Amino acid sequence: MRPAVGEPLRRCPSCHGWEYGGAPGCPRCAELVDAIVEEGWQDFLLCECGDRVPPDGERMLAEMVADEPDRHDWRVVDAALDRLACDECGGPLGRRVGCPRCDVAHGMRYAARETDRPGVPPGNEHAIRVNVSVVRRPEGISTPEVLARRLLLPALLTGFLPTREQAQRLGALAKRGARAEDLAVAIDALASATG
Repeated sequence: MRPAVGEPLRRCPSCHGWEYGGAPGCPRCAELVDAIVEEGWQDFLLCECGDRVPPDGERMLAEMVADEPDRHDWRVVDAALDRLACDECGGPLGRRVGCPRCDVAHGMRYAARETDRPGVPPGNEHAIRVNVSVVRRPEGISTPEVLARRLLLPALLTGFLPTREQAQRLGALAKRGARAEDLAVAIDALASATG
């Protein structure tokens, strides 16, 4: 389960960074990021089917969600795509950069709904969603951007949202080749000063 708004950050026992922030390289953090998406899917299944999912029902629901992403929460759409195989590359739909069908599905996922949780600045859920998307599909994204987004994700999950200026400063630090430790310190300082 993702952290609650205002919850303190926790260290990952595997990579020793903030939980979630070690993905995609840290398997434990990657599992936590995937669990954000999976939690949305499980809630959706419970609403749609109760405690009884019919045989092949999950795949059928995933197809329905993928066909109408604008009617569902982003986590439900991402989880639905995970459950569908791409008929061109064979991987989870929307994951492989450069596969035409996956690239279309990846773009369509952004039609999904983003609802901010109570107590967060407007746009926090969008920021979480973009960072989760980059961490789960880092191919084709610059190394500095992946680094900045993965390190920012833990603070976003607890309700932090940098201002445009703060985000631009972090991006500039990353592009100049700042070390992960220096970026983490900068993010921690921003989140502490704001929260």
